[in-house]
This record gives sequence, structure tokens and C-alpha cells, in this order.
Amino acid sequence: MEREDLKKLLSVPVIVAALGYFVDIYDLLLFGIVRKPSLIGLGFEDNDQLTIMGEHLLQVQMGGLLVGGIIWGILGDKRGRLSVLFGSILLYSLANIANGMVTNVTQYAILRFIAGIGLAGELGAGITLVSEILPTRLRGYGTSLIAAVGVLGAVVANLVVKEFDWRVAYYIGGGLGLCLLIARVSVFESGIFLKLREHEKQVSRGDFFMLFNDRSRFLRFMGCILIGLPLWYGIGILVTFSPEFARELGIVGKIAAGDSIMYSYLGLTFGGTLAGVISQRLESRKKTVTLFVLLMLLGILIYLYQPSDSPTVFYATTFFLGIGFGYWAIFVTVAAEQFGTNLRSTVATTTPNFIRGTVIPLTLLFNYFRNDLGMGWITGAMVIGVMTVVVALASLRLIHETFHRDLNFVEE
Repeated sequence: MEREDLKKLLSVPVIVAALGYFVDIYDLLLFGIVRKPSLIGLGFEDNDQLTIMGEHLLQVQMGGLLVGGIIWGILGDKRGRLSVLFGSILLYSLANIANGMVTNVTQYAILRFIAGIGLAGELGAGITLVSEILPTRLRGYGTSLIAAVGVLGAVVANLVVKEFDWRVAYYIGGGLGLCLLIARVSVFESGIFLKLREHEKQVSRGDFFMLFNDRSRFLRFMGCILIGLPLWYGIGILVTFSPEFARELGIVGKIAAGDSIMYSYLGLTFGGTLAGVISQRLESRKKTVTLFVLLMLLGILIYLYQPSDSPTVFYATTFFLGIGFGYWAIFVTVAAEQFGTNLRSTVATTTPNFIRGTVIPLTLLFNYFRNDLGMGWITGAMVIGVMTVVVALASLRLIHETFHRDLNFVEE
């Protein structure tokens, strides 16, 4: 890579977007890490209660992400990428500080919903801004850098929880967000967006319903969402509830959800970097996504049918599963590249949050398969996992190859 390209790749907007995703992941996954200790602190002790209430609060948080994805996506196209970055981080930082003060589960649920709304804006706005600032040949590297730095937030969150009380962990997350807000002052707005805003009377910006009034746009939008379906099945079910899966698999020794999240996100860091490099070498987003979805299928099968009862092997399988998660940043980049500047933030922000929101129906379906149909944890999870992979591979047919696409265009 030439020195000039490296300078662009390590520019202030890219670095700040990466740090923003770091804080976003810290706060987003913190609940999964402190799920059990926080609920025990609020008076829940029975294992079934901890699982049921944990599922409920996770669904509430993801519901907030769904709502926030629409709100921040529209604002990103109407008001600018930076307004979303500032507004969303302020909201989730304050909400997470308040999370450390809850005294009952009702307060907890309300604040997880508000935090979810705030967390929804970070990644999509950051990826959109970076995609529009960097030249075509560097976009894949830029998003990979964001992913590599960002997902380390899960590692730091786990280490913080090991050292401090769960309430303090929430305070630290909120404090990191407020510090990042100060750093954001130095970031400049996308030139492509500023050029579009000069012609706002001629072009409709942030019109969410434009995604549904044209068949081609609607199919592309659905394709962008569904190719990511295996990602949050893996994160939201397999990793978040890893202690329960370990018990079903007969793992000897204690498995901590925080450690599973940490190892899976270390895998995602490696996989995200690898996905960016592969997409640049293949000059294809679709081929890269196909490769990683198949890798995820292999990871799911190894995780659910691992031959060892060793905790070390179990954590190794979560790391391998995390490598398959590595196409997450490419997935968001694909969404940003599919649509014109006047809808780009709307799509790039709603898409990852709609996928995060699929944790709600997926956990409900998993509960139905697991209990009502009597499949149990392992078979129920395997059936749902295979379903998500099949849907993702089929949905690739709905999107365009966008590796070489110039992003200076609008949707009419």
C-alpha cells in the first residue's frame, strides 16, 4: 500500500469511526456479559428465571435497536452523518450510566430499550461516512479497520467486568462514550453528502418509504438484511447463552458468557480483517460474503457437536465461530454501497439493526423448537442455524456486486 493511501486510511474520520464502534460494541455486548450477575443482584436466583428474564431483556434491547435504526438512519440522510454520530452516542452513553443505577427489572428493561435506540446509530453512520470519504480501492480496508478496532470493545468489556462490579462496568461504558463525543468534534462531514444537500429541493433525502415503493429497491434492501441473518443468530443465541449450551454439551467446568463473548469477538477481529483483505483481493463483496457464510455453517456445526468436554476446547470453538462473524463489516459496507447518497445512511443504519432485531423472532423460535417441539437446546439450535445460512445464501441473489461502484449517485 502506498504512503498516500495509508495516510487516507488512517485519517481522523476513519480512526474516530473505529473508536466509536469500539465503544458501541462495549456497550452493546455488556448486557450479555453481566446478564447473570446483574439479574442476581436484582434478586433473581433460579437458573430458569435467569434464562427467561435474560431473553426478555435481550429482546427489549434489540427492540430499541430496531426503532433506533429507523430514526437514526433517516436523520443521517436528512441532517447529515455527523448529527447521528453525535446524537446516538450521547443517548446511549447517558442510558448506560443510568443502567448502573437500576433497582428493579422494570427500570432495567426501560433503560436497555433506550440504550438500544442510542446504540443503533453508531455503526451505520460511521460506515457510511468512511465509505463516502475513502476512494473505492480503500473502502474494504477502511471498514475492516473499523471492525478490527471496534470488536475489541467486547474484550475490554469482559476484562472490566472481571475487575469491577457490573454497575461500575456500565458507568465506565457511559464514560467512554462521553469521552468519544469530545473526540468527534474533529471529524468533518462527508463531501458527497454536502454536495447532495446543496440540491435538497430536487432530491428526496431519508425517505424510508422509498425502500418499499420500488420493487428493485425493496429486493435489494431485503437482500442486504437477510445476508446477515446467521450473524446475530450466532451472537444472540449461541454465544450469549453459551453457559446453557455448555451445560447441555456436558462441558466439565464453568463457562462464563463474558469469556465466550470475548473469544468470539477476538475471532471476529481476525475474521473481519481477513474478510476485508479477501474482498480487496477477490474484488468482490458477494464472493467474500458467500465464503464467510459457509465458514459460519462449519463453525455452527463444530460448536454444537464438539467432541470434547473441555472448557478450553469449548472456548476455541467460540473463537472459530467468531471468525465466521468476520463478514459483519463487509455486510454493512454492502448495504451502504447498494443505495444512493440520499438513502445510504437510512439503509446502512437500519440494515445492521434490523438484523440485530432478528434476535427477537429467533429467540422466540428457538424457545418454541427447544420446548414446545421437544427438540432440546442442541437440535433446536442446529435447525435454526441451518435455516439462517440457507436464507443468507439465497438472499445474495437479490443484491448487486458493488466493489467497483462509485458512490456519488442518488435514488430517484
